[in-house]
Amino acid sequence: MSDSRRPRVSAKYQPSRTSSRATYLLGGVAVVVIAVVVIGGIIWNSQRDKGSADQAVLAQNASLIIGKADAPHTIDVFEDFQCPYCKQFEQSSGQAMVNAADAGKLRVRYHILNFLDRNSGSGDYSSRAAGAALCVAQAGGSDQFLKYHTKLFTDQPAEGGDDPTNAELAASAKSVGASEQTQQCISSGARVDAAKADAQQSLTQLSKALGGNAGTPTVLSEGKPVEGVLNGPGWLTTLLADDSSS
Repeated sequence: MSDSRRPRVSAKYQPSRTSSRATYLLGGVAVVVIAVVVIGGIIWNSQRDKGSADQAVLAQNASLIIGKADAPHTIDVFEDFQCPYCKQFEQSSGQAMVNAADAGKLRVRYHILNFLDRNSGSGDYSSRAAGAALCVAQAGGSDQFLKYHTKLFTDQPAEGGDDPTNAELAASAKSVGASEQTQQCISSGARVDAAKADAQQSLTQLSKALGGNAGTPTVLSEGKPVEGVLNGPGWLTTLLADDSSS
């Protein structure tokens, strides 16, 4: 499917705010994977994944893309529905990104990761929520996805506590206008495996862009990390004022 309309996305940690990104350990440590603790947070470091992000892969593995193909700025947004700081990011910058996309100034590619599965009560909430969002994106389009995306963060379960069943995720989708077919897609978990596959490829590209590190929330602009995304929408104002990518 083309970039222009593709609708798609136990290691313990101490969540703590860092600068604007990389707040969680991406589980699993092997010989080639080094867990690195930094002041204020935990990041994941893989010596295998250093290089440049592949823009074609980022386009193909986005859960949803909004904005015009010829918008002067393209960003990739990496989130996990179980991540508290992603919820903060959505609350502070979510609508600003949508407004900029509607105005033709921005193209946004959403990547829904799932590395916080282990920190959910069910052990797979991040993947199931990502699969549910994919069902909504593929059937309901961008407007419905964005409403559901916001609702999933608004209703975010506590880490380690009870989280929604697939039936409850479907009911949430119904509340934002999802069809019965979409609700069935969510209830059955039909898109969970596809969401996991997209998440893994998106994570690989994110790790390459960050020199072997990865975390959420992260925003890449033309493949490079944007700083200050947890400090309100000022980062976006700065980005849009920069015409260097036009």
